[in-house]
Amino acid sequence: MTIKNIALLAGGFTGEYEVSLNSAQNIAANLAADKYKVYTILINKDRWFYEEGSDRIDVDKNDFSIIVNGDKVKFDFAFITIHGTPGEDGKMQGYLDLLNIPYNTCDATTSAISMNKAYTKTIVQGIHGLNTAKSIRLFKKDGHDIGTIASTLKFPLFIKPNNGGSSVGMSKVYSAAELPDAINKAFKEDDQILVEEFIKGREFSRGVARLHGKVTVLPTTEIKSSKDFFDYEAKYTSGVSEEITPADLDSRKDAEIAEILTEVYLRLNCKGMVRIDFILLEGTLDFYFIEINTTPGQSSASLIPQQVTAAGMKLPDFYSELIESNM
Repeated sequence: MTIKNIALLAGGFTGEYEVSLNSAQNIAANLAADKYKVYTILINKDRWFYEEGSDRIDVDKNDFSIIVNGDKVKFDFAFITIHGTPGEDGKMQGYLDLLNIPYNTCDATTSAISMNKAYTKTIVQGIHGLNTAKSIRLFKKDGHDIGTIASTLKFPLFIKPNNGGSSVGMSKVYSAAELPDAINKAFKEDDQILVEEFIKGREFSRGVARLHGKVTVLPTTEIKSSKDFFDYEAKYTSGVSEEITPADLDSRKDAEIAEILTEVYLRLNCKGMVRIDFILLEGTLDFYFIEINTTPGQSSASLIPQQVTAAGMKLPDFYSELIESNM
């Protein structure tokens, strides 16, 4: 068997740099050494490089290669685990497409669209059983009339960057007086932001992947946060939130959710693995779509690895299938 060279892309340009490194570490530990030679390539604004001991070897971006011990290493496949730009928004996908290097994520178009929460909501609207929260999109260059926002939407409201991940720059506000600070905080992360009505209910997250040619919906995780909402701290601080996999849902509801998520995956033309966050409305259990993550976290504590295990699969087999089915 020929061992394939895998470029495991980690880092990125956002506050999720460290989270991405943890994801890469876990993926590398779960890629079979008899099938793959894994090179973790760190991406930041200044450099793309591979670390060999204390040496940092720069990537030749002309053909996406590195020189290791005098030998030129080219890659058979890129496994992208960059959260946020440039790995989740289509930029890296476009670059790899130009070089004809296959990768594990959605293509450049789907990655770019799904990174934009407002565009994504527009595309998934109309899927049977799927609801979205009422919202307004604001642009940094325009004026923002607090009175109009307050009279159009019902408090409490979520203010969040339109193109961000890990809840960075996100706030929950209960009155018009709190809006200016929350809007400024979100604009520090992005030039477009969403002001969205709060949906009260149970919060869930569920992975979807195309495995062996079939769209497969993983078991559901329910997220119970001790904080007011599932923000960056709640996601990445031990003990702040409880994650229950598989979630306590009756089988009919679980199957109904799987159908909705499959339709979201197909409608957005997804590839590889994604994770979709949603809320079941208090009282009615109506499904409310929150967002889709096209490079979801893969650290040992992340939701997808939990769900893969709960589905009775082994992580090395799961990651191997993501590579083999996209080669």
